[in-house]
Amino acid sequence: MSHVNVTINGRQYRMACEEGQEARLLHLAEGFEDRIGSLRGKFGEIGDSRLTVMAALMASDELLDANQRIASLEQELEALRDARSTSADRAKVVQTAVAKALNAAADRIEKTTQVLNRTIGGGVAIG
Repeated sequence: MSHVNVTINGRQYRMACEEGQEARLLHLAEGFEDRIGSLRGKFGEIGDSRLTVMAALMASDELLDANQRIASLEQELEALRDARSTSADRAKVVQTAVAKALNAAADRIEKTTQVLNRTIGGGVAIG
């Protein structure tokens, strides 16, 4: 377990984190500190607790929006996967139908050739 000192609303806090997560924790703290600074710039000195709560609510709001967007994208992805599967199934059906049609056409051509060979006679074969 690692420990990192972060600054939130001008105060130092010693935070524990997993090994290798120190930079991420510092980055998160900097972002939160920036939010508080932005709110302080808009509203002035309205109290440390209130600024911290407002910044936390802003972050929670963004997180909620992001989670809703992720859920929407996951639904869209699932729909696209279903459409791809349906399209692949249709393509197989079409491919089978085309192959059958080509085989039937080849059979008709061969039969026509045989009829022509018999009709022409004289041993001259066509095809």
